[in-house]
Amino acid sequence: MHRVGALALRGAAGTARTLTSSCSRLALAVSAKTVPSFPCVDAHAQRQSRLESSDLSPSSSGPEPAYARPNPTSYKIYQHPGVFPVLYSQTPLPGFQIAYETWGTLNTARDNAILLHTGLSASSHAASTPANPAPGWWEKFIGPGKALDTNQFFIVCTNVLGGCYGSTGPSSLNPLTPGEAYATRFPVLSIWDIARAQFRLLDALGISKLYATVGSSMGGMTSLATGWLHPDRVGKIVSISGTARSSPSAIAMRFAQRSVLMADPNWNKGFYYDGTPPHTGMKLARQIATITYRSGPEWEQRFGRKVRSSPTEGGTAFGEGHSRTPLLCPDFLIETYLDHQGEQFCLKYDANSLIYISKAMDLFDMTLPTLNDLKLQSSVPTPRKTANSGRLPLHTSRPPQYMADLAAGVAPLASIPSLILGVQSDILFPVEQQRELADALRLAGNEDVTYYELGGVWGHDTFLIDTANVGGAIRGFLS
Repeated sequence: MHRVGALALRGAAGTARTLTSSCSRLALAVSAKTVPSFPCVDAHAQRQSRLESSDLSPSSSGPEPAYARPNPTSYKIYQHPGVFPVLYSQTPLPGFQIAYETWGTLNTARDNAILLHTGLSASSHAASTPANPAPGWWEKFIGPGKALDTNQFFIVCTNVLGGCYGSTGPSSLNPLTPGEAYATRFPVLSIWDIARAQFRLLDALGISKLYATVGSSMGGMTSLATGWLHPDRVGKIVSISGTARSSPSAIAMRFAQRSVLMADPNWNKGFYYDGTPPHTGMKLARQIATITYRSGPEWEQRFGRKVRSSPTEGGTAFGEGHSRTPLLCPDFLIETYLDHQGEQFCLKYDANSLIYISKAMDLFDMTLPTLNDLKLQSSVPTPRKTANSGRLPLHTSRPPQYMADLAAGVAPLASIPSLILGVQSDILFPVEQQRELADALRLAGNEDVTYYELGGVWGHDTFLIDTANVGGAIRGFLS
């Protein structure tokens, strides 16, 4: 009986193993034929379908893809009446318009105006107005008693030439080809062209001299260019997280953004205004940009290695009691953050404007040999000085080889009081660049250079967030 029972048990076990093996093979076969789910890829396809089914034909006033534009009634328009030469093109623009907004009151002497310069993708809507009560991109810095005190100053902010929020850019109708946008027929721009166009606006407003020119990021570059072009028309310069010479690392980061954007088939060499905009390329470009705008320490504090849809509030990390199978789509909170940043931006801004303006940033270089090659001339040339006004340079290591050329290039700024702000956690415009700028100004003979180096974890975006330190430095310098 025992032998028979044992044989029966072995037989049953063998049958069970056979069944288990068969089930495993069946499961593997089913798994092999199952198409994995990719919600993140499906989202791209759904957006593409929505855009293809929507009406994207140009309006009578110009091409209007599905971008979230500021309300046109909230900004004013300056229309330049004649042709406008640009630095890198043999063919001038036949004309242009600049969208702008203002805050405060221009005094009777017309000497309390501050020109505020934007970053790459910002509109003229820096702060709320009666015409547009929506908060602006520098809302906490503009107003009564704030860094840019509207009780004291008249603030002017424009959408830059080449932009898509009311100013002439690649998405604008080309008067030489009626009914068609410029697209990539638009001339390559420079920061100098952007600053020169703004001076045309100031002329129209009757502002012969600015109390100050203020800008952050690309605006920090434009602030320097404004003072360099017309030192006699600028009272003070504020450059925050900017540079006088785009670095190879920053050029590389912006090149990567343009590359993924131009690889989107919808980009169509820039001629997409009658079709579907390159939304996927724009989303990826924005994700790359966002990585350069913030810092690793901030993300460690905010996200760590937490994943979304976790059993505990705020998320947990893989391997910490969390058994959910990882996905190939966004899993970590940092991934969902980048995905959101790209998603909310990809249809708000014109792809060609991003390409043109980011290229203008790459081309910016205030070293003397470059300025000479471009045949740029300041309205009030300043003799080069080699002394540094008796103040020790900020660099403790050996200065870069181009420092002498940079000091010679910024010499026209030698008589303008300047505030230079840098941020230690900034990876897009590393703080070394602001130190170099302050040193170059001092070497050029500027005896009124104020330099602050801020801590914090917000990276390049500190100028948008740190109201206390950034705002306090500006308020003190302008007073």
